[in-house]
Amino acid sequence: MRIKDAVASLQLGKKKQTQVHELCTIWSSPGKDGPDAVPLAEYPRPQLRRGDWQCLNGWWKYAFRAAGEPMDEADGKILVPFSPETVRSGVGRTLQPGEALWYRRTIDLPDFSEGKRLILHFGAVDERCIVWWNGCKLGSHRNGYISFSFDVTEYARQGINFLQVCVRDDTDRGTACRGKQTLQPGGMYYHAQSGIWQTVWLEEVPLYYLDDLKVTPLPEEKAVELSLSFRGRTERESREDNGGGNAETIGDTETAENAEAIGDTEAAGDTEIIGSNKGSGKEKVKITVGLLSAGTGMEMSAESCEKSYVFNRKDRMKVRIPVYDPQLWSPENPVLYGLRIEAGEDLVESYFAMRSFGVGTDEEGRPCLLLNGSPYFFHGVLDQGYWPESLMTAPSDEALVFDITQMKGLGFNMLRKHVKIESERWYWHCDRIGMVVWQDMVNGGGPVHKLLETYLPTAIPTLGRHLRDDRHYGVLSRQDAGARRRFETDLLRMIRQLYNHPCIGMWVPFNEGWGQFDSLRITELIRKADSTRLADHASGWFDQGGGDVRSVHNYFRTLTVEPDSRAFVISEYGGASCTISGHSMCEEIYGYQTVEKDAFTEDFRKRMEQIRILSKEGLAGAVYTQVSDIEEETNGLLTYDRKVRKVKV
Repeated sequence: MRIKDAVASLQLGKKKQTQVHELCTIWSSPGKDGPDAVPLAEYPRPQLRRGDWQCLNGWWKYAFRAAGEPMDEADGKILVPFSPETVRSGVGRTLQPGEALWYRRTIDLPDFSEGKRLILHFGAVDERCIVWWNGCKLGSHRNGYISFSFDVTEYARQGINFLQVCVRDDTDRGTACRGKQTLQPGGMYYHAQSGIWQTVWLEEVPLYYLDDLKVTPLPEEKAVELSLSFRGRTERESREDNGGGNAETIGDTETAENAEAIGDTEAAGDTEIIGSNKGSGKEKVKITVGLLSAGTGMEMSAESCEKSYVFNRKDRMKVRIPVYDPQLWSPENPVLYGLRIEAGEDLVESYFAMRSFGVGTDEEGRPCLLLNGSPYFFHGVLDQGYWPESLMTAPSDEALVFDITQMKGLGFNMLRKHVKIESERWYWHCDRIGMVVWQDMVNGGGPVHKLLETYLPTAIPTLGRHLRDDRHYGVLSRQDAGARRRFETDLLRMIRQLYNHPCIGMWVPFNEGWGQFDSLRITELIRKADSTRLADHASGWFDQGGGDVRSVHNYFRTLTVEPDSRAFVISEYGGASCTISGHSMCEEIYGYQTVEKDAFTEDFRKRMEQIRILSKEGLAGAVYTQVSDIEEETNGLLTYDRKVRKVKV
């Protein structure tokens, strides 16, 4: 064990963080954001795509006020979707507990008509907010990482409309999900941010439209299961069409007698409809499946042999469609299938992949992880998704792609998205590029006991092996029963929001004990919500013996495989600190071992070789720390500004 490095990681006598350089990536530059700037203007939701939409990113008016005070006059302009704490926002001020951050802008709707519905979408607003349209309160939302929307149809009017948002955020002074945000940054904890930090957009839909789509690939059955939910009709119309208000249930299976195959397809009898789907036959849903063309778009390949099926439409329906001779998705072959769904006036495009994740045994009879039914070694990188000029918001869509492709170019096949939920486009890029994701839930609860939960267990991991997380709520800052309930609700919302993305292979509800509680029960909730993926119930320490993997963080001891009935993964290792002159933000540095620039590549090569050897001895997966430097942390494979890759290959 490297005792000197372990003691240094405790940061005893640590002083306040001192910023010495204002860094910026190549995707931002002074003067780039003119008066008409619309950053991150790409379609924000590739999993449910329509043609009629309007990006609302750009310059909004803002104001900081004491909580409870109205906005009245603006303080200035802010570039949405960048938080006010960021350089890119044009503001540079931190929202404090007890304050409110107000946003206001106008929206011109010259062609708005009564024959459509208008949906207002927010990618993420940190942490809680209230939204008004033309002075009418639409509603409120809580959780700074989950997307949400409002139907503004009855409040919208042709011409100029007014949108207003009021935000509050307690960061680490409260119990909400916050990840590594803190009002006192330093070490492995970063600057807090608040407000709108993902894309805001308007979507025009028909009066009756597809509101939700859940896609479950079934590669062993050579099929894909789709759950569709439509909205827009009155309750009376729905009852009449269903033959009774309680006639519809989802879960029973029946043959596809009501399905009509059209085009170059096999018999419709090979398609199953699940649930009560017998209707009058007046309204139909047409679903088309075909391989997507390689690249960045969502067009189906001309050689994909598209197959279409027609079903009787119901408000809620579940159908199973065959996928003949399926091509299986993997990092080595990230093939995607396109979906086109037509229902009345609504046309939606989506995609899916045929793949499966599981646990099993290798040739030696040792527990291992599976991809598509075969043993697969998952070697990933800890990805926290921070940027010097924009914190959790990527400066551009190209920046998202850059990090993924850089890590894949270094030989990694997985990213562990660490205590953060990314924008939908990040997952889309992982889907199409071929990068498995182990997805953390964002931690919350009371103040983290950093010495007990983070620094000491890093050096002495046995400290966490005997603590029961279903009894000692106070030790891990989970005394608040209401906050525990909100965490469970938000965990399930995250799973539902990201469910359709093929890249996600594992859910990680807790990391290093931060706000951990009832992890065995929480794991069962995860499995009930999603039986198609794995669960790492407690990454790092405070292991309760549950989940699909034994998950260990090891920065200071010799890397070994510890025998367990579960697959064994080293879910964090490495963390070698290497400072590159002119590319570090802070005077202080944080890491788990200092390595000079000229020696970094060789140090990295030795670690990769060590992991390769352990993979032959029963190691099922490993996660290197980390993608990039962040503030004081200089243990990235890339510098914080992404201008230098430290590994020379």
